[in-house]
Amino acid sequence: MTDALGMVALVFGVTVLLVGFTRLLIVPFALYFELRARRLPDDTPLHAGSIFSEPPLVSIIVPGYNEGVVIESCIRSIARSSYPRYEVICVDDGSSDDTYAKMQALADELPTVRALTQRNAGKGAALNRGLDHSSGEVFMLVDADGVFGRDTITEMVRAFDDERVGAVCGDDRPVNLDRVQTRFLAVIAHLGTGLMRRAMSVLHCLPIVSGNTGAFRRDVLEQTGGLDQDTIGEDLELTWRVYRAGYRVAFAPRALVHSESPSTVRGLWKQRVRWSRGLIQTVGRHRDMIGNPRYGVFGPYLVINVLSQIVVPVLQVLGAATLVALALLGDTSTVPVTAWQAVLFVGLPLSLALLLLALALDRAPEDLRHVWTLPLWPIYSAAMSLVMLHALWLEMRGAENRWNKLERTGVVSTRTAEDGNGGYSP
Repeated sequence: MTDALGMVALVFGVTVLLVGFTRLLIVPFALYFELRARRLPDDTPLHAGSIFSEPPLVSIIVPGYNEGVVIESCIRSIARSSYPRYEVICVDDGSSDDTYAKMQALADELPTVRALTQRNAGKGAALNRGLDHSSGEVFMLVDADGVFGRDTITEMVRAFDDERVGAVCGDDRPVNLDRVQTRFLAVIAHLGTGLMRRAMSVLHCLPIVSGNTGAFRRDVLEQTGGLDQDTIGEDLELTWRVYRAGYRVAFAPRALVHSESPSTVRGLWKQRVRWSRGLIQTVGRHRDMIGNPRYGVFGPYLVINVLSQIVVPVLQVLGAATLVALALLGDTSTVPVTAWQAVLFVGLPLSLALLLLALALDRAPEDLRHVWTLPLWPIYSAAMSLVMLHALWLEMRGAENRWNKLERTGVVSTRTAEDGNGGYSP
């Protein structure tokens, strides 16, 4: 058994090392993103630095299915925004709870809010219904559990700083830090937002506009079409269509939206399987883009993306299974006893250093109080590889596409950026 555990540790250690070195290569680009950022005076116009001649009307589309626990907090946080020109289109997707009643009550109270309802047809259909009833030059697509900061909309608008930017991805952070799992997710998420999104934005190959904090130009969506209603990963698939149309995606790190992370292991598994299936489906629909230089840097980058997100997890599972089988059969001669210790010794400190850098870039030192949860990292890494394997199995079986959304708790245990970000502009 000791040998088997050592073999598993070897696989994890090698993975940590490879991922760490990959992230190390993109550090200069993430730092460049920060170096080119500038602080704006308090009296700077809200659209300053953007392609818009005046603050554009922003249509915020909020789909909801059984979101009665969280919908009011979401809409009221938007209503506290410092941005002057926006409308909120709430779309109830055939909920069986009081979601639509709460949407209607908010619409009666707040002049910028409208409430629509439809038969249950899925998130993509609900978003498209909202788009059809909106008037903005910019669309923001958010989830019903999102809690906005005062300057979230402003920062999204300012990130449209080039005619080639067709969409903007904000920064989504957990709001329910009441459990070990959500605290762990809050910490490691910074590696994606603190490092990867900044670097990918500079390299013009940010692969996804987050479904709970994303913005698109109206004229771009008129070219690409709306949300695909036949895929689980509608946000990812739309992002790739933005690149296909000749545009790129920018990152707005100060456009904060706090939302719920999965609070149970089952919820986390379901969410990650859904994300993985969305990636697989998007790859299938846009396979001609992978490696294609016609789409700029994004085409070649997709080769790396597909390998790291789909192929490598499968190889990790197969490799771990093989090593464990060899260990159980008593054959450990192929791996020196100190091999796994060596890769862990090199890989873990590197990953921890990158995590600290990511926390610094995100200006989130308060999340250091959750670092005690990091021993969960090996378990999480192994589970995510199994997630991809399960997602591939579901796709091969032709399993039904479902919204399969999280069960909300309504917990808000973190303070949002009520005072904005002091005029910071990426």
